Amino acid sequence: MAKRYRLPLTLAALIVGLDQCTKMAVESHLPLNHGIPVIKGFFNLVRVHNRGAAFGFLNRPDITWQFWIFSGFALFALILVLLMLRWTRHPGLTAKIAFGAILGGALGNFIDRLRLRYVIDFLDFHLGQWHWPAFNVADIAICTGVLLFALITLFPRRWN
Repeated sequence: MAKRYRLPLTLAALIVGLDQCTKMAVESHLPLNHGIPVIKGFFNLVRVHNRGAAFGFLNRPDITWQFWIFSGFALFALILVLLMLRWTRHPGLTAKIAFGAILGGALGNFIDRLRLRYVIDFLDFHLGQWHWPAFNVADIAICTGVLLFALITLFPRRWN
């Protein structure tokens, strides 16, 4: 395996493993739409099924086309990130971490879509009336990877 792929693919595999293990634990220990308070008034573990995109966008059980659209987007993202990793002349450490995080997160959610036709979300943060939509380990990896990629793009000398 080429040196440029070693870290990103290893990181992606670790993220997929952690993502799938946490989702399986949630599946086996929490009933659908139930939660366990971890930090009262701030953080719960819940089990929700997300048929839509990140953070519940278009999460509606009465439509089925979003499965095909979001599965296609995930497949496109996987291919695009692999091509970007291949075409980047000298990817630095931050770029390799960004690519690996995006790959791992996209693949983790893609596996759910293929296996279940929805994504399992379970991290639920709220504060007073403010409530963030539930998310999972794969979502964290994707957001982190995109943030790192944005920093590399905006500030190449500092972050690459």
